[in-house]
Amino acid sequence: MASNFISAHEEIYREFYQPALIIAGCSVLVALILSIYLILQHLRSYTNPAEQKWIVAIVFMVPIYADESIISLLFPRLSLACDILRNCYEAFALYSFGSYLVACLGGESMVIELLENNSRKQLGKRLLEGADENHSVQQKSFRNFFFQPCILGKDLLVIIKFGLVQYMILKTVCAFLAFLLEIFGVYGDGEFKWFYGYPYMAVVLNFSQMWALYCLVKFYNVTHERLQSIKPLAKFISFKAIVFATWWQGVGIALLSAFGVLPKEVKVQAGLQNFLICIEMAIAAIAHVYVFSAEPYQFLPVSENGRVTTKTSKEALKLEKGPEEKPAMLERTETKVNAPGTSVTESVQDIVLEGGQHVVKDVVLTINQAIGPVEKGVTKIQERFHRKSVSSDGQEEESELEVEQHVDNNL
Repeated sequence: MASNFISAHEEIYREFYQPALIIAGCSVLVALILSIYLILQHLRSYTNPAEQKWIVAIVFMVPIYADESIISLLFPRLSLACDILRNCYEAFALYSFGSYLVACLGGESMVIELLENNSRKQLGKRLLEGADENHSVQQKSFRNFFFQPCILGKDLLVIIKFGLVQYMILKTVCAFLAFLLEIFGVYGDGEFKWFYGYPYMAVVLNFSQMWALYCLVKFYNVTHERLQSIKPLAKFISFKAIVFATWWQGVGIALLSAFGVLPKEVKVQAGLQNFLICIEMAIAAIAHVYVFSAEPYQFLPVSENGRVTTKTSKEALKLEKGPEEKPAMLERTETKVNAPGTSVTESVQDIVLEGGQHVVKDVVLTINQAIGPVEKGVTKIQERFHRKSVSSDGQEEESELEVEQHVDNNL
């Protein structure tokens, strides 16, 4: 009975494999063409490196996902390796999006100044309302990250960076750990069984990803008014949909297979996941063309050198004056300076070198922040043992003196 059930699924898989491969291939082709075109536009108009290096990193997520998914469909044996690489880049892309928002606000120094100003305003309101100054300072604690993040000031940026980088580190470590477990046959991709490593990693990564996304949402809520010029909501939704949907999509397929709704064959689960990702990347590439457009970076302020272009638009209006309507014409003139083209090679070098240094700096900072409390705890434990040893030595010396005095008195 079981063999007939498996053979039936094998037949269905073979029947739909070729049409699914064609549809996935066409979707990947669309995703690659649009994404590469958009990346080249940014590299040729690389006028704002602080922002554009992170935009390129975010947009590059689509070709990575699309290529690895179609390779997994063509060669199912490489599915796990491709999934590991995809997961590593997903974590980096999430970090890149947070860095992009910081760059759009003018860099970390400007963000710290903004957060400190917001914190002073919030604490000032409490003082005006009659709150105690010491109480207001005490309220600047970690619990306010959930309820009143504005009060935290520059500490808010530290928490958010920690939330993003910890996910990048955990995702990378778990990806390579999954590879090692698979070599020894104890990973069990998609299997929710206690003797496999997959369910434990799924719990850890789910919590880590949710925390990272929550930090990103908190940062957006605090700074969205200053980010209105870049239309942050559209960018946030388009990016979050890729990260959130693809991961939970895989978990959902695994759960449906565990409950018997879908076949339990790993090949079928991985194939369905990769097929859906191929289609989703084509949709994401179309969205990125509009959301992360290179057009704002193709122009410079009028004061700088470049080719000046003037665009005049006219709109017909009707003015109501009492019962009568009079026609009117509204004319608006925009003056822009075309930015000179930049070298693609130099742009790529800046992205790799500057972006790499930024990532390494934040990773080292996050590791130090994680190790700091552990070192303090170990130091306190050592101090307690030292105090106990000193007190015990002192007691032994006192007892020896008492014995000597007692002997002397008897003599």
